[in-house]
Amino acid sequence: MLEVPAVAALTILVLAFFVGLEVISKVPPLLHTPLMSGSNAISGITIVGAILAAGSEDGDLAKILGFVAIVFATVNVVGGFLVTNRMLAMFRQRKPDES
Repeated sequence: MLEVPAVAALTILVLAFFVGLEVISKVPPLLHTPLMSGSNAISGITIVGAILAAGSEDGDLAKILGFVAIVFATVNVVGGFLVTNRMLAMFRQRKPDES
């Protein structure tokens, strides 16, 4: 497997952060909720990869980072579903006795 030096990996991480920040900041507010709903699928895949990393025998660092990735991806998925549910609730018909 190709090994990337730590400085190069950190550089890629920082560049990915800034690119992601720029892309997200250009999205109109009306599209944030649909994008969050779509990102749930990606976070689900991240959870699977994080479970594999946490269960690997590659060392303690892989297990710790895998666990942290599981926590962050799970928070993202749950938050996405909560926001989507709230958005869909805005479009539901209210019963006549509710105000």
